[in-house]
Formats: sequence, C-alpha cells, structure tokens
Amino acid sequence: MKKVIFSLIAGIMLVPMSLKADEGMWFLMFIERLNHRDMQKMGLQLTAQEIYSINNHSLKDAIVQFNGGCTAELISKDGLVLTNHHCGYDAIAELSSANKNYLKDGYWAPNRSAELKPSSLFVRFFVRMDNVTERILSQLTPGMSEADREKAVNQEIAKIEKENNEGGKYTVSVRPFFQGNEYYYFVYQDYKDVRLVGTPPESLGKYGGDTDNWEWPRHTADFSMFRVYADKDGNPAEYSESNVPLQPKHYLPVNLGGVKENDFAMILGYPGRTNRWMPAGGIEQNVKFAYPAWVEGSKTGMDKMKKYMDQSPELRLVYASKYAGVANYWKNRQGMIDALTKFGTAKSKAAQEAKFDAWAQKPENKAKYGTVVANINKWYTMTNEKARHDNYLQQLLRTSAFGLSGRTIGKQLDLYVKADPAKRKEMEPQIMEATNEMFKELYLPAEKEILAAQLNLYATKSKGYAIAPMVEQIGKSTNYDYTQWVNNALDNSVLTNKQKLTDFLANPEAARLEKDPIYALSNDMIAHINAKTPELAQAQNDYGAAFRLLVEGLRESKIGTIQYPDANSTLRLSYGKVRSLPADKRNDAKINNYTTMDGLVKKYKKGDEEFDLPSRVIELNKKKDYGRYADKDGSMHVNFLTDNDITGGNSGSPVLNGKGELIGLAFDGNIEAMAGDVIFDSKLQRTINVDIRYVLWVIENYSGAKHIVDEMTLVK
Repeated sequence: MKKVIFSLIAGIMLVPMSLKADEGMWFLMFIERLNHRDMQKMGLQLTAQEIYSINNHSLKDAIVQFNGGCTAELISKDGLVLTNHHCGYDAIAELSSANKNYLKDGYWAPNRSAELKPSSLFVRFFVRMDNVTERILSQLTPGMSEADREKAVNQEIAKIEKENNEGGKYTVSVRPFFQGNEYYYFVYQDYKDVRLVGTPPESLGKYGGDTDNWEWPRHTADFSMFRVYADKDGNPAEYSESNVPLQPKHYLPVNLGGVKENDFAMILGYPGRTNRWMPAGGIEQNVKFAYPAWVEGSKTGMDKMKKYMDQSPELRLVYASKYAGVANYWKNRQGMIDALTKFGTAKSKAAQEAKFDAWAQKPENKAKYGTVVANINKWYTMTNEKARHDNYLQQLLRTSAFGLSGRTIGKQLDLYVKADPAKRKEMEPQIMEATNEMFKELYLPAEKEILAAQLNLYATKSKGYAIAPMVEQIGKSTNYDYTQWVNNALDNSVLTNKQKLTDFLANPEAARLEKDPIYALSNDMIAHINAKTPELAQAQNDYGAAFRLLVEGLRESKIGTIQYPDANSTLRLSYGKVRSLPADKRNDAKINNYTTMDGLVKKYKKGDEEFDLPSRVIELNKKKDYGRYADKDGSMHVNFLTDNDITGGNSGSPVLNGKGELIGLAFDGNIEAMAGDVIFDSKLQRTINVDIRYVLWVIENYSGAKHIVDEMTLVK
C-alpha cells in the first residue's frame, strides 16, 4: 500500500515545470505532499489539515455532493446549503404550480416551518478516502479477459465496501483511476431531509437563458438555497416534522471584500467526467460521429418541447426541467465539436500516440505494449457508425417520456404480472407512486410529436449502422413517417394512460403487456442499443485492455505528462487565480474579469424570455442601491472569472480565497475552452462564478430576506 502511494507521489513530483498550477483536479489526501507549497506561493493561508482531515473538522466537511450530480456547500451553523439555481431546478420545479410558480417568481421562506420539502433530494458528505490499488490489483492475473478482470475487481470491491460501511451507516464507493491502473475507496454519509429555503426568480437565476449559456460576459444569479435536516442527535433521518437543522462540523464564512486580478482562488467540488487520456480515435469519433448526432437529436426534442411550453404556464412547468437539462448539453456538445476541431486536438493526440507506439515497439516494451495503439484504433474504426447510431437513439430515449418505459414502468408491470397475489399487493402502491410521478412530467400531445419526430430522425440518419428491427419494420410500412403509428400506439398503450394502468393492476395479463406497442418498441430499442456481435465484443475486450495499457505506458514512458486522475464525481480540489480574458466590448467592466449590474441592465429586453428583468432590479440599479454589497469602485459586481480547472458536476462548487472564505459560486465555463474535458488550455480555459456579494444582494436587498443572510458569518 505505502509503495503504491509513494509511486504515485514520486510520479507527480516529476511533472514538467511547464505544467500550469491552474491545471488539475487533485485528491485532497495528497494536497500536503503535492500541492500545498505551490498553493501557499499563490496565496493560500490554510494548512493542508485545515483543508482535509479525518480526525478534525476541515473544509471538506462543508462541501457536499448535491442530489448526485452537482456540488453545494454549508454556509451556516444551522445547515444552510448554497448551490446553483440550475442544480436546484428540478426540486424548485417540482414544488411549483401554476398558482405558486417558484421557478418564475422566486421564493424565500419567511421561517423554518415554511421551508419546502421536495419528494426526493439528498446531500452527500465526504468522510474519508484511502488507496486500495495494491489490494485490488493483487487479485488479477495477466491472462484474464476483461470480463474476468471485472468480476474479480467487483468481488474485492464488495468486500472493501462491506468492511467500511459500519453496518450500513455509510455509503462506500470504490472507484478506478488512470483507466483501472489505480483504485481508491471513498466513504460518504447521506442526508435525505433537504428542504428549499429560497430561490431567486428565473429571470435572475437563469438570466441569459440558452443564448448566454457557456458564454462570457455573463450576468446570472445562478444560485438557490436549501437546508439539511437531521434527527435530534444529528444523524441522517427520513423527513419528519420533528427533525432539526443539521449542525455541520464545518461551514464556510462569507467574505464581502470582493476579488481582483491574480487573487488566489480555490474550488472544491465533485467534477463529473473528464477524458484527458482519451485516444485520438475517440476524439475523432466524437467530433465527426457521436456529437453531431447528439446535437441534432437534442435539438429535435427541444423544439417539440418548446412548442408546447410556450402554450401555457402549466405546460412550461411540465417540461421545464427536462428542457433545461437537454439544452445545457446540446450547447455543450456543439461547443466541444467547434473547440476540438479548431485546436486540432485529435491531431495532437495522434502525434503523442505515434511517439508512444515507437516506444512500445522497442524490444523491451513490445511484448506488453506493442499492439496497444493498433487495438485502440481497430475499436474506433469498428464503432464510428455505431457511435452515430447510438447517439441518435440515446437522444430519443432521453427526450421521449416513453422511450425507456420498457425498463421503467414496463419492467415493474412485467414483475407484477409474474408475482403472486401477496407480492402484487406489496408492489401496487410503489407502481402507482411511480405512475403518478411519471404523469406529472408529460403531456400526451407533446409526447406524440416528440416520439414521432425522434423516430424519423433516428431511422433516416442512422443508416451506417442497422437500426432497431421494430423501428425499421414500422418505417418501411410508413415511408418513415411515424406520426400515425405513434398516435395510435400512445392512444392504445397501457403505459401511456393512468386509468389503463390502474385497470391493468386490477386485471394483469401477460399477453396484453407483451403485445403493448410502446412496451414492445421500448424493449426493441433498448435491446438493440445494447446488442454486440461476437466480433464487437472481442474488439471491446481488446480495447479495454489496450486503453488501460496505453495510460500505464504513457505514465511509465513519461510521454504522457498528466499526473492527476480524470474526474469521476469524486471530491477534488483545483486552484488558480482570478484571471481576465482579453478586453471585450460587450463587457462594460474596467477589467474583463468581472461583470456589473449596469451590464446586466443593458442586456434587458422587456418581455423577452431570456433577458427580461423584474422592474425592481432596474429601479434599484438606477438608484445604485447596492447597500453593503457594492464594490469599492461603487458598482455592483455580478459574475467573475477564475482560471480553475473544473467540469460538469462542479456546478455549485464554492470559490474560496486563501483563508477558506467563500467569495463566489462556480456555475459555468466559457465556450472557447469547451475542449477542456479532453485537453486543458491554460490560455483560454475559465470558470465563470457568481460573486457572493451579488448572491447576498439578491437575497437581502432585492428579495427582502435579510433573516437568511443573518444566519451567515460575514467577513469584510
């Protein structure tokens, strides 16, 4: 164990001096040995133990994963949680109605009893981590297939998780790093009673909409607030009126001093996924095959949703969350295509792989590494058209409410049919609950158009790889116009009508379910996307082994210089500084590292869905009524830039100064650096953050919820 850790540390110490300090998503347990001195030179005033400690409270105790996909932070002694507006969007939408539209109008609980509980929302606290590489790799032998390797790894993982969960008190996750060359386990504790405290109106929290998404300059109040509740002893508990606000081990003080160019900035959070070891063939596949299909499929679904969302406030709420999620990645993937193409990322990766292959062909390396590049390239050649096909189909499954029904409600009904009467009685309430939730998020006329349009797109654009048999059969009989078939299928399906579902539970028939057109279609598409020929399965096996060896060999040969592990939704720290972009005439700020409320108002377009503003904001700005949150230059700073290394999942992450005080809230990146998940660009890559002073101004001065601010520890 110690030998493995020492090897990792020694390798990182060999990083070339040209590697920028702002690049990297680092494990907290190695901060003291690997990063602390560098961070101190840049402005850090904390010890490594104040950032990460197992035995004493530290910064890590104030950082939580929010509902499995974003990051959030504790900012008061009473469990107050701050995250992005777009991270809380689903919960806010769920709690909203046409009469009480918190998405549109905002909401601030006047007291604790008015805080609102969504049906399902949790935060995850990080307890500790450790290295188990040596233990897991000791279970493997060189001749294992990828399937056998995975089985052996999973068996050892199950033991490690059981040893560390303390009888179910903790959630334990063992994760691979460096493409399965290293393994670490992470111990977490989940709290499920999380309630909405407040949110700005959508006109502020989502200001700029899709137009400004991934763009700079930004003027968005992308934040929302929640509170974590526990039982009287501070332990996780299901929702109860008797629960009390959690008293966290650590919470973040809030600094009102603002930021300036070159100030130290540190971000802790749960970055979702980077692929900086991705081979050239994978980049080429994404740019030319996968991402264009993703973009087109997303846009098709979005256009149909938007048509109905514009018809009424009720329908806007039905599709608000799904539309926002699809739109976010639609623009991201187009930005990835543009950035990866512009910077020739695949070409530079191919050059690195050619250099590696020359090293791999040396007599001392050939037995282990000689076929690595060839096997990787073979896989991508075989799967380019499948990648296009899969992305069209995945967007169908993602945007249609019934695309995955064969594995969701349909699967539950299948189990129900096969169960005995006692088991059915137990299952029925769960199925009805799932049914009620499903029908909250769909409108049948819209679903008919979405599914018909997506089937047509998939069937006519995926010709390089065979489409699902049932989709092909229907298409041939209708000249690939699926409108009438979809209309009839959704009108007659058990899965698309709440009353029919209820009747089916009362009189379950296996034959009726098997013949159900939507159930059959969904199962057909899911089975098809998961199907593999023996040749494809073998190529995938060879690719898995080759990719792992590529990463191992790049590190061993020093041809690859990346020393931090790819992001995979585990807690990381990145550090850098407040850093401007070149002057931009669209930004009225004196330095292009922040934006102002004057700039926000200049974008205002009355009645525009993306750029409308509450009249009160305009009035307060006209009076320069910024209160104690004004910058020393007299303006109200809204958003600012740092050069931290982040990605999706860092949404809601705290931006901290050298003392560990909260100065902002990360929420976006700039589109010019969308290749950042694959290759870090130190010149262009920026993190876009909400200035914490703007957050507090919106709460106190605009919304009149000073009692929320009073909970926090403010530092000038």
